[in-house]
Amino acid sequence: MNKKAWTEKFMQGVFFIAACASVLAVALICIFLFANGIPAMKEIGFGEFLSGEMWKPKNEIFGILPMIVGSLYVTAGAIIFGVPIGILTAVFMAYYCPKKIYKPLKAATELLAGIPSVVYGFFGLVVIVPLIRTLGRDLGFGGNGSSILTASLLLGMMILPTIIGLTESSIRAVPEQYYEGAVALGATHERAIFRVVIPAAKSGVIAAIVLGIGRAIGETMAVIMVAGNQARLPQGIFRGVRTLTANIVIEMGYATGLHREALIATGVVLFVFILIINFSVALLKRRTTRE
Repeated sequence: MNKKAWTEKFMQGVFFIAACASVLAVALICIFLFANGIPAMKEIGFGEFLSGEMWKPKNEIFGILPMIVGSLYVTAGAIIFGVPIGILTAVFMAYYCPKKIYKPLKAATELLAGIPSVVYGFFGLVVIVPLIRTLGRDLGFGGNGSSILTASLLLGMMILPTIIGLTESSIRAVPEQYYEGAVALGATHERAIFRVVIPAAKSGVIAAIVLGIGRAIGETMAVIMVAGNQARLPQGIFRGVRTLTANIVIEMGYATGLHREALIATGVVLFVFILIINFSVALLKRRTTRE
């Protein structure tokens, strides 16, 4: 066997080992979570654990419904704020942006993805929280500014790089003939983009949104700093809330016994949510490939 063939075999083995390591890591995480979380769910009761409205570890009452609802509310708010801005920004960058400002704008959107979540949290704590506090008092809703609305605004900002980058790539992947054909048939510039190009790129756009949802629902540090961390069912967008990730991080440092196992079970619920999101992306890609 010559040197080139030996090198190819060696690198093939390296790549295979790397792939196996990735699969093994996921398998070990699954085994750890389910082996420690499922027994806790059985001891507490699946129904009581998932639908219970009270979280009182000192009394061994573990109901994570407030955290599930809180996570869904905050994620939905992030989608409402982040998705329209992200898609419109991607359209601007693909079809409207002057060449002089494209590179700085592209660099700025990519820089957003590299900012640590704790920095986002400080920004939200210093800038957004006071604004929401003032807005809530002016509108008569009260609140101290740490709320669902604040967390939604901050998470909407954090998912922008994902949505902008993937949406722009999807739009640019659409053949130019689609746009040119629509214009040739009498469509305006805007109509050709929003009625022809974006529908043609819908699979990529949906994938961007789904990945943005995954980023939002899994975010921890920034949410802890601005959401209020109140383990109760949401009482309005100007009131505090606790998410699944925040619940784990806040209490894991001192939890023991059943309390610790309940937090791991909370991680199982979060992990299932993430799996559902990932399977949705995989099915979407498979459907796109078939089309």
